[in-house]
This record gives sequence, structure tokens and C-alpha cells, in this order.
Amino acid sequence: MTDLEAFRAETRTWLEDNCPQSMREPMREENDACWGGRNFKFKNEDQKLWLDRMGKRGWTVPTWPKEYGGGGLSKPEAKILAEEMRRINARSPLQSFGIWMLGPALLKYGNEEQKKEHLPKIARGEIRWCQGYSEPGAGSDLASLKTKCEDMGDHYLVNGSKIWTSYADEADWIFCLVRTDFDAPKHLGISFVLFDMDDPGVTTSPIKLISGKSPFCQTFFDNVKVRKDNLVGTLNRGWDIAKYLLTHEREMIGAMGFDRGHRKRLSEMAAEQLGLEDGMLPETALRTDIVRHEIDSWAFALTLERVKDEAKGGQGVGHLSAMLKYYGTELNKSRNELVMSIHGSDEFEWESEKTRQGDKARSWLRSRANSIEGGTTEVQLNIISKRVLGLPDA
Repeated sequence: MTDLEAFRAETRTWLEDNCPQSMREPMREENDACWGGRNFKFKNEDQKLWLDRMGKRGWTVPTWPKEYGGGGLSKPEAKILAEEMRRINARSPLQSFGIWMLGPALLKYGNEEQKKEHLPKIARGEIRWCQGYSEPGAGSDLASLKTKCEDMGDHYLVNGSKIWTSYADEADWIFCLVRTDFDAPKHLGISFVLFDMDDPGVTTSPIKLISGKSPFCQTFFDNVKVRKDNLVGTLNRGWDIAKYLLTHEREMIGAMGFDRGHRKRLSEMAAEQLGLEDGMLPETALRTDIVRHEIDSWAFALTLERVKDEAKGGQGVGHLSAMLKYYGTELNKSRNELVMSIHGSDEFEWESEKTRQGDKARSWLRSRANSIEGGTTEVQLNIISKRVLGLPDA
């Protein structure tokens, strides 16, 4: 038996023994996902148990070094872990902007003290992070941000606001882009700082979306004191970190386009809802759309794997993240469209237990924002044309 075969056997046994049965079922509502943090309320004991067990083993972040709370796994081992989790339909133990975005940035740009302070808490789900990037006047043109960060000698003082700050009202800490030099060109003079959302002067105002829910907020900073040791990287060079982090954010958003076992497949959903005739859905057009979507979804999953394999040199996925974000966004939007087609007009009901408070309709409406968040579709297509395909300017 090779080392990887032995690892697979050990992993399979451990998952069978330690993953609660309820954590092997598809997620049906938002609070089925575990976000962790100081104020997170676990839905049930199994949800907490699954996080604690995976966190203790370092498998919430399997490839991170063990000294920072990770599992210390090689990439082939991490791939086996993901395959074995999919085999039993195990849910991800933790959803986290800290894992998907801040963690990779700290591993690359953070100093040793910052890594030791923040990464283990991210891995164990103890701190929930939000992202302070977009501003009312600096969305797609992020480098035009105006939030000011002044050097006050023994600390920084931050004033300004951010918008579309996902789950800011539930987050414990924020990683934030601020302007530290107003005389420099706009891509320079930007710094990357971290601070606690409970610090004096930080307030949030939820923004209600067309779905009726408020995952986004506007976040205000009024003379917020930030410790100097919470500056990540070099002063005025935060744009380098911002660009690196955005590649991980876009890859994360793009991955929503693939059904990785935590959601019911569309074909199964349609069979349950509409029934089968001679082993097939009776609605030919819908059947064709579902088959096309599932083929595209699997092709996209293979593309994700290929890009990750090609990035094993440690350079990340680079500009290809724009391609993943764009296509994953389109897949997720089409999936929500098909879910509504499968369930029909009954799912437009908004507030009853029958439709789980209209969760399918709300998800369908929420998915429209996928083409805006993390960089608009238009921006992604520009990046793809120029940086991936090398096309000339018009």
C-alpha cells in the first residue's frame, strides 16, 4: 500500500467514525451552514461537534501549516480528503471569509506574529471576518477608495465608509483597504489593515436586497483607532495584497457554480417534484436544460481541478480567477433559474413554512448579485480578454 492509499484508508475510517449523520445531508436553509465566530449560534449539537472535530484535526484548512492551526496536508492528501468527504456527502464544517480570502493573504504577506494571532482562530472558527473593500464611490474602480487612515504616532486613525460589506453586522473582525497617502497615484498609497468590529467608532447598517434579506451592509468608521501592528505588509503597498486576495475571492465565488454534494442535484430534485415517465422527465425542454447544466457543471469542476493543479507552483491562479468567477457566476444563476422552473409558481410564495419562508425564490433573486460582487461581470470579461486571451484594446 502506498502512502496515499494508506492516507485514504485512514481518512475514510476517520470520517465514517466522526462525521455525524445529520452533517451528511444536503443543506436546506441558510443556518445549515456554519460560519463560526464569537456570536454564532449553532443550529444543533452535531453542527458544533463537526466543527470541533475537524478544527482539532486541522481539516477545516487542510493544507495550512500545523503551527497555524492547519492540517499540514500535501495537496494530493487534501484532494483525497475532499474526495472522501464528497463520497459520504459530508458538509463543509466551516464557511469562512477568513479561510477563503484573508488566510491566504496572511500566509503570503503577514508577519509571524500576525499569522500566529489570527490564523489558528480562523481555522477553529473562533473569529468571523468580513471584507472592507468597496466604497460608495469606489466599487469596480476599487483603487479610487477614499477611506482615510492617518498616522497618529502610536496608532492609526481610520475614517470613512465601506459598502456591500457582506455580513458585517455578524462579523467579529474586518480586513480593510484604507488610503494612507492621498498624494500618491491611486494604486499606490493604499494600505491593508485589520481591526475588531467592536472597536469604538465602527457601526454597520444592513442593506435590504430584492430577496428581502440583508446579507450586505454599509459600514462606517468614525475615528477608529487601529493598532500599528495590525498593518499587514508594507505601508502604502496594500494594493499588492488586495489584488492577491481578489484572486482567491473570485475563485471562491466561482466555485458556487458547482454542486459539490452539499446541494441536491437538479435531476434528483426534478424527479422528486415532477415524477418520471419511462425513467425520464416528461418535460423535454426542462430535461434538456437540466442535462446541459449538469454537464456544464461537471466540466467546470474539472476546469477548477486543472487550474488548481497548474497552480501547484505556489503562484495562485492569477488572472484565471476572473474566468472562474465569471463562469461560476453564470452557472449559479442558471441553477437558480432551473430550481424555480422545476418547482413552478408555488415557490414564489414568500412567507409560509411550506416554502421555508420562500427560500428558493429568495435564493433565485439573491443570485443576481453574483454578477456584481467580487468584481462585476463586465470587469471580469475585460480581464479575460486582456490578461488571459491577450486580445488587443479596441
